[in-house]
Amino acid sequence: MNLVICLLSTRQFLTAERIRAAVPGYSHGDGSAQADEAFKRMFERDKTELRDLGVPLETGRNGWGDSEEGYRIARRDYELPDIELTADEAAAVGLAARLWQSAGLSQAAHGALQKLRAAGIEVDSHAAPGIEPRVEASDPAFQPCLIAVRAGRPIRFDYRRPQAPEPQTREVEPWGVVSWHGRWYLVGHDRVRQATRCFRLSRIIGDVRPAGQPGTVSIPDGINVTEIVAASVPSISRTATVAIRPGRAQGLRRTSLATGRDGPDGDEFEVSYGDPESLAARLIGFGSAVIVLGPPEVRDAVIGNLTDLAAR
Repeated sequence: MNLVICLLSTRQFLTAERIRAAVPGYSHGDGSAQADEAFKRMFERDKTELRDLGVPLETGRNGWGDSEEGYRIARRDYELPDIELTADEAAAVGLAARLWQSAGLSQAAHGALQKLRAAGIEVDSHAAPGIEPRVEASDPAFQPCLIAVRAGRPIRFDYRRPQAPEPQTREVEPWGVVSWHGRWYLVGHDRVRQATRCFRLSRIIGDVRPAGQPGTVSIPDGINVTEIVAASVPSISRTATVAIRPGRAQGLRRTSLATGRDGPDGDEFEVSYGDPESLAARLIGFGSAVIVLGPPEVRDAVIGNLTDLAAR
């Protein structure tokens, strides 16, 4: 990073010796051939790494009188192009960053947000804790399953079905990890049953273990893992009524059914749910933009959550 900053800060080509003197991390040495050789090896390694990362490192001379080639990074080639994000897209990026933080991917999330801000995109990743739309990935199986999906590697795990006395070992070729109504699911080909299956991550017992080599999972064409989960998970039968203030909570509006009634607290919508606590955790993320009108179990869950937040 120090080398990149140095080479971006000048329009001139800098020789290796000038870079050695200017960049923190390179030893000035004692003038010995051994120290010079160590610097050359380090500098060659760093140049190769920058080029492998896609950094446009240029080599050239400033004039006919220069006897040694130098290096620079042209800002026009290095800077990000203009990025246009709608309000919804910027909100999605902020939400994804908070998911990555909870999933142990905070370094990648931080770097992505830094690049977006450098391009002039304002992304809100610092909403008040608790009062924000949240996608949590606290299941222990989340990260190993996600890594297996990305690596295309079969996995093996113990899985407990509802009402089953003992967990059963499953061997799966993973296709994707999906969030559906506040729960995470793994979708893939079940080798034991020779069929497509989805597994709730919270029901995976113990460690997720490799069951093959990376790159050996082939995802069939036309597979939509979200549709597979939607078809496999029992339908939600309960409905809550909420009031949404005009122009607010667009994400909730898109997934709810408008009743056509407008009250003093806003536009009325019906929201399907299965667990009142999960719905409450989702609704309080919209803050004062959403008020629950009924049923009482959802109102009580929202009030309980907000009371706990106020106490903290």
